[in-house]
Amino acid sequence: MSLTLRATLLFALIASLVVSAVGFYLYYSMDKELVRRADYQVSGRVQYFRHLLANEFPLSQLSRNPGLFENMLGNERDILTFRLEGEPPLINVNPSQLILPPVAAVPHGQPLTLETVHHLMAPDGTPVRFARASVQIEDGRTVEITGAHFMTEESRLLETFRWEIIGAVLFAYLLIAALGYVVIRRGLKPLRNMAQEATQIHPSSLSTRLSTENAPQELQQLIYSFNDMLERLSEGYQRLTQFSADLAHEIRTPVGALMGHCQVALYQPRSVEEYETLLANNMEELERISRMVENILFLARATDARSVLTITSIDVSSEITRVQEYFEGLAEEREMVLYGEGQGILYADAILFQRAISNLVANAVRYGREGSTITISAHPQGKGMEVHVTSQGNPIPPEKLGKLFDRFYRADASRSEGGSSSGLGLSIVQAIMVLHQGSVRVTSSPQGETRFTLSFPGPLSDPDHRLS
Repeated sequence: MSLTLRATLLFALIASLVVSAVGFYLYYSMDKELVRRADYQVSGRVQYFRHLLANEFPLSQLSRNPGLFENMLGNERDILTFRLEGEPPLINVNPSQLILPPVAAVPHGQPLTLETVHHLMAPDGTPVRFARASVQIEDGRTVEITGAHFMTEESRLLETFRWEIIGAVLFAYLLIAALGYVVIRRGLKPLRNMAQEATQIHPSSLSTRLSTENAPQELQQLIYSFNDMLERLSEGYQRLTQFSADLAHEIRTPVGALMGHCQVALYQPRSVEEYETLLANNMEELERISRMVENILFLARATDARSVLTITSIDVSSEITRVQEYFEGLAEEREMVLYGEGQGILYADAILFQRAISNLVANAVRYGREGSTITISAHPQGKGMEVHVTSQGNPIPPEKLGKLFDRFYRADASRSEGGSSSGLGLSIVQAIMVLHQGSVRVTSSPQGETRFTLSFPGPLSDPDHRLS
């Protein structure tokens, strides 16, 4: 069901319920008013004859003309009875022969009120209002007067009014539904315009944004959120496009080298030593491709939210010493010194922690100044810990700092040491920190001091991260 139709039906239903409530209120108000008027009529009629007899109206004259009272009632079914105590009725006007229930008569001298009027339902379902009172005549005898009114006309009026209310409610429902559909459809026109604009957006036009001009306030927040989503999608699509281009470029280089070596080798016969040299060179290129593929697969798995970490308590001092020993030979080749400090317990995946630190140290050895010192330090920070890798080298311009963690990005492509760097090391570090719900940041001073900081939180409470 469309939103317009759904809103129209709900709006019409609510409006019809309101109209129905008003109609039934008027109906019951009219019913109550008609009953009140019938009670006034009955009590007034009985009170009139009480007053007539109390003023020495001859009782014999009442019994001579019973038809006169039938004409005075005005309703062919109304009842009027005069009865002396212990005697048959003097006058008994009762065309329907309705038997009234025995009720106590209002004593002589006590006024009639609406509370003294009684209710009765006739056999045909017509409501009847009746009252009974007594009056003392001049000879000392007591006459009991009974009056009753059949609410025939009132019932017909209420029935007619009831059907008019039902018809009015149905007509109001249809009218409100029709008008509501037109109004709601017109009110949702900005939403249709928004949908039409959204259909114009495709991968080649991700820079297009929805317009907020003439948009109602309720849709402006949605448009802002949608535009923010498009901004994120555009950035992600651009990164994916750039990643695909960089990946093709990075793989094309070693593949081209392998093809060139093989073509040169096949151009003319070679000695065994030459073939062995060729295979060794090709093996280096294949190892580079293998490392690149492994890193790409790691990044793909790291972006999967279902990745599971095995969190352990790590002795930071031991891990720093292990990294120092591993890179000691590589650092000596460039006359660098590795210095480590810090102690404490860090909660992380041991293998991924080692890989993150190793990537940073390898990056520092590769791009640092020859003969400088590389410092690996750790300091507690709140419930977690921060690990710093500091090196000395050329200062990194601020506009390049934000790109260091992009895949295949190299701040200094001329110092890739013969293509041994794939440009994925820092991207892997960032992915590892995201898995640990931590962060990585980098600063570079004008003097050339570059510091990478890994911020590890305390023990992770995520159920997907196992703590052992």
